[in-house]
Amino acid sequence: MRLIVYSHDAFGLGNIRRMLAICQHLLVTIPEVSILVLSGSPAIHNFKIPARLDYIKLPCLGRDRNGKLAAKYLTSDIQETVELRSNLIKTAILNFKPDLILVDKKPYGLLKELKPALDILKARSPQTKLVLLLRDILDSPQKTIQEWQQQGYYQAIQHYYDRVLVVGMSEVFNLVQEYQFPQIVAEKTRFCGYIKKTCLPYSTALIRTELGLTASEKLIVVTPGGGEDGYSLIKSYLSAISQIKDRHRYKTLIIFGSEMPSVEREKLSQIIEDRSSIITLDFTDRLMSYMQAANVIVSMAGYNTITEILSLGKKALVIPRCKPSHEQIIRASRMHKLGLLTAIDPNSIITDNLAEAINKRLNNSHQVSAILNFDGLLNIQQEIISLLSKEQIFLSTEQPFSLVTNEDRLDSYPFSIAI
Repeated sequence: MRLIVYSHDAFGLGNIRRMLAICQHLLVTIPEVSILVLSGSPAIHNFKIPARLDYIKLPCLGRDRNGKLAAKYLTSDIQETVELRSNLIKTAILNFKPDLILVDKKPYGLLKELKPALDILKARSPQTKLVLLLRDILDSPQKTIQEWQQQGYYQAIQHYYDRVLVVGMSEVFNLVQEYQFPQIVAEKTRFCGYIKKTCLPYSTALIRTELGLTASEKLIVVTPGGGEDGYSLIKSYLSAISQIKDRHRYKTLIIFGSEMPSVEREKLSQIIEDRSSIITLDFTDRLMSYMQAANVIVSMAGYNTITEILSLGKKALVIPRCKPSHEQIIRASRMHKLGLLTAIDPNSIITDNLAEAINKRLNNSHQVSAILNFDGLLNIQQEIISLLSKEQIFLSTEQPFSLVTNEDRLDSYPFSIAI
């Protein structure tokens, strides 16, 4: 069985990390599956690539902090770069002949680069299944509805796609209602639950020893995700801890992120210089292990980071990104109202609020109760299996992922953030 996974990746590492986690689960639980990933992520080579998976690296498109797209490295203009990417995608699909294509977020791909391949598939290979994967929250309802209407995404799903899989819970954010899905699109949509990454090869004791922590010292982990827009978060944290008394009782691990611009990383390094209580890394594939060992986590509100933190039972201090999308603000607000994290309004006086929140968390070590559904990987696998003929699949009996379910419905909460 052959799958193609399309991940456009114009900003950060979240999309490719999420798609690779799905691929890893499918590879473990469906032994004969072979997966080809089409990705524009400049950091895909940083990830461990498992057996039976390969990737085609598409030329990078970069999105600035205002959302404008351009070629990231090539000198060609945006249209030339999109045409090149589109031709590579079309050639890969025609030659690999997938049984199913899993498309991340955009039904037509970035700037409609996927549409020519979809048209050819519809004409030449109508048996190929098309699945759209959406994270729990895309953007504000007003902006998302407007974009989907302008881009013809509702019609694209009706015409091309067999299923829409949402890695989230309708009880947290009912994407079907919030984004006014037409009935035919709503009928194709399944809420799968959140994706839980559970690989923790390093013990907390080993991590603490590696970081040189004494028995009485606590650990604060600061992570801005991919780091492309993480400068403000880390700078705010450094200002906040200068207000905390008794600095000898904790150490900080700051992970800049592989996408942080070198100029910004250098500025932060100069501020941090000679502070023995602060350890820095540019990138790590052991983030879950570090977060497991943390007493306090300071982060943005990206999907992967928040779900990883909550799957560990940790409560984070979160400063959400507020542009170019409202996605993180909405997620932080909903999760804050559920008592799963402490959200700090990015428009408030961040330093004072963050310092107060860190002090509280250093003196309060309680963990978060598991009230979210983390069956995402299993449910995605089952949906894919249901779309393909049973003769193609021999399903592995191995289920290496622990799952948490919650039978209680969660209330809907208004769009707001408070300390």
